[in-house]
Amino acid sequence: MFSTIKMAIAIMLITGIAGAGMYVMKLRADNATLKANQLKLETAVEEQNKVLEQQKADFEAIMESNKKLNVLIGTFKKDLDDLDKRFTKKNRDIGKLSIKRTDSMERIINKGGKNAARCIELASGAEHTEAELKATLKSEINPECPALANPNFVYYE
Repeated sequence: MFSTIKMAIAIMLITGIAGAGMYVMKLRADNATLKANQLKLETAVEEQNKVLEQQKADFEAIMESNKKLNVLIGTFKKDLDDLDKRFTKKNRDIGKLSIKRTDSMERIINKGGKNAARCIELASGAEHTEAELKATLKSEINPECPALANPNFVYYE
C-alpha cells in the first residue's frame, strides 16, 4: 500500500511538472504573439500620427489660401463697387451719351475693353509689365481692376 501511495504521488508530481511545463510553453507562445501584435500596433500608431500631422499641415495651407482668396474677393468687390459708381454717377444714361458723343464714347468703351482684357490676362496668371508695377498716378493705372493690375498703387482720397 505504501508503494501505491508513492507511485500515485510520483505520477501526480510528474503530471504536475508536465502540466506546468505545458503551461509555461503556452505562456511563451502567447507572449510572442502579444509582442508581434504590439509591434504592429506601434507601427500603425506611428503611421496614423504622420497622417494626422500631414492633415494638420494641409488644413493650415487651405486656411492660408482661403484667407488670401477672401482678401482677393474683397478687393474685387471694391473694384466692382467703384465701377458701378462710375456708371451710375448722377443718373447718367449711357445710351443718350452714346448718341450725343459717339466718337468719345467709342474711344472710352474701346479703352475700357482693352483694360478689361488686361484684367482677364492678369487674373489668368500673366506677368505684370514694368509700367503696371511703377504706376503711381491715377492716369497711369488700369481703372477696371486697379488692385489686380497695379498692386503698388495706393488710392489717396
